[in-house]
Amino acid sequence: MGAHLITGAGSGIGAAVAERLASRGEQLWLTARDAGRAKELQQRFPGSRTLVGDLAEPERLSWAFGHQELPVELDSLLHIAGVVELGPVGELPVKIWQHTLAVNTVAPAELTRLLLPSLRAARGHVVFVNSGAGLRANGDWSAYAASKFGLRALADSLREEEHGNGVRVTTVYPGRTATPMQQKVHAQEGRDYDPGAWIDPESVATAVVTAIDLPRDAEITDITVRPGR
Repeated sequence: MGAHLITGAGSGIGAAVAERLASRGEQLWLTARDAGRAKELQQRFPGSRTLVGDLAEPERLSWAFGHQELPVELDSLLHIAGVVELGPVGELPVKIWQHTLAVNTVAPAELTRLLLPSLRAARGHVVFVNSGAGLRANGDWSAYAASKFGLRALADSLREEEHGNGVRVTTVYPGRTATPMQQKVHAQEGRDYDPGAWIDPESVATAVVTAIDLPRDAEITDITVRPGR
C-alpha cells in the first residue's frame, strides 16, 4: 500500500483521483485549507490523513506543516488544486495575479520542497495537473496561463534535478474537463455549460494513475489529454 498526497481532492479531477486510489486501499494524505474542510475530507475518504494549510498563502505552509505530522515516505505528490479568473490584461488587478500565481505555481513549488525528503525516501512520483493553457495562452487567460506556464517550468526543472534521486515527474495537460472550475469558466465567458461536451474527470484520473503505476524502468514526462468525440 502506497502513500499519496493530493491537493484539490474536494472536487473534480482531485476527487476522482482520490476515489480511485482509495478504492484500491492506498493511504491518502489530503490537503485542506482549514480544519472544517479537513473534517469534510476525512468523512468523504475514511482512513485518510489530512494536512491543513492554505495554498493561497504558500509562505505560511512551512509553519503550518511544522505543527503537523508529515508522511515519512511518500509514493506520490499529486498537485491538482487550482484557481482561475478570466479577464483581459488591461482589467486584471494585481490581487488576481498574486492569488492565481500563489495557488497554481508557488504553492506547488513550496509543497514539493517541503515533501522532497519523503519523496526521495520512497523514490516517489510528483504529478502536476497542468492545463492546455500551460501550452498556449489565449486572450482573457493571461494570469491563469502564466501560472500554468510557470508550473510547466517547475516540473521540467524538478525532473532534471531529481532524476538521480529516483523521483519521477509527470505533467498532465488536460483540455476542458467537466469540473466545478469549468462551470465557473463558462459563467465568466457568458456561455451555457454542458458537462457532456467536455472530458470526464475520471478520464484525467486514469491518465494520472497510469503515470504513477508505470513500471520503474520508464517515466511518462508529459501527457496531453484532449476532449474526445
